[in-house]
Amino acid sequence: MNSRNRELEQPHRAGRSEPFPSGRLTFLSPLPLPTGLPPVDHGHAVGEVSGGYLDFGTGVTPVFGIQMVLGGPFFCFLFIAFVFPFVVLLGGFAFGNGWEDALLGWGATFGYAIGLSFWTCSFFLLVGLGIWYREHLKHESVIPTRFNRQRREVCFVPEGQKEPIFVPWEDLVAWVTEAQGVTEYGVQRQYGFGIGFYHPETGEKYTLEFETPGLPLAISNWEAIRAYMEYEVHTLKEIQDPLELQGPDDPPWEGVHVFRNARKRLHDEYRQGKRGMFYLIGWYLYHLVTFWTIPNRLVEWEVKKIKRVSRKTLPKAMSDWSEALPENQWAKPSEELKRQSRRVLELQKIHPGKSTLEIFALVSDEAISRRAMTA
Repeated sequence: MNSRNRELEQPHRAGRSEPFPSGRLTFLSPLPLPTGLPPVDHGHAVGEVSGGYLDFGTGVTPVFGIQMVLGGPFFCFLFIAFVFPFVVLLGGFAFGNGWEDALLGWGATFGYAIGLSFWTCSFFLLVGLGIWYREHLKHESVIPTRFNRQRREVCFVPEGQKEPIFVPWEDLVAWVTEAQGVTEYGVQRQYGFGIGFYHPETGEKYTLEFETPGLPLAISNWEAIRAYMEYEVHTLKEIQDPLELQGPDDPPWEGVHVFRNARKRLHDEYRQGKRGMFYLIGWYLYHLVTFWTIPNRLVEWEVKKIKRVSRKTLPKAMSDWSEALPENQWAKPSEELKRQSRRVLELQKIHPGKSTLEIFALVSDEAISRRAMTA
């Protein structure tokens, strides 16, 4: 595909929106401009951060996800097996003939509730563990999308291929999507974040997308990558630990150390009067129901296993490309990127009420007008 055709098929610029039947897509780049939002990897999609590169798409399941897989079915078991019969007990006492009817109703429902809760919750536990393990196997085999800030390039290895593709950082296309649909339960909104590029030689399009809980969270995920590439953040802790539960010498994942740090902070805040007794009890009950430190230990096991496997699966060309460069060989940002980034920061101060996407659109329009005047 020649450059002229690519311009026609790829009219992407930061701030430009494209509608589709159920929503719209808005571009965040080419030209990765500062968004002004916190650089936070909410979805834990980033797997590794070093001085020279960031791996995207190989992050492990957050500990909260594993807590829900284990604790959700267990909570349902407790509710069905004990709370439901207790409600029947109270109903029999209040609306029947006292304790005789209450105990009769409780005895009739307790055995049934135990069996129902055991089989139902076992089913959901197995389904949850199956989904988690399937994602774990994907992480073992997938090759990450790697962002190299020293070279200012991005390396992709598309699924089913062995040879990596290298794309200039400032040419990478990034976007967020907003969509909504009507179901029998009401209007449902969906948000997502994606990156993509056209193959430098064949012109074939490649994309990588995932869902996010909200539009600001999607932009923050992109900001985490952009801030790393522009030397504004340097560690995984900076983009994945917004609650600051990792100590300076702790590994950058949600292992048992995070649980212990959270418990220590809780007790410190309780002694200082920042947390009450109910919060303290609720914290302990939540972690008892979600099996204490088992989710954190599973995260540690998953991280270590993925690290061992991923080292073996990287193509040699990608490994060589990932080697650190002398500082005098580091690539520099383009003058156009620096100019537009400065303008974005100016407009963010002048118009604090405008959204990131509105400011991007203004800056892009100004750049187009400037090029038209100098053409």
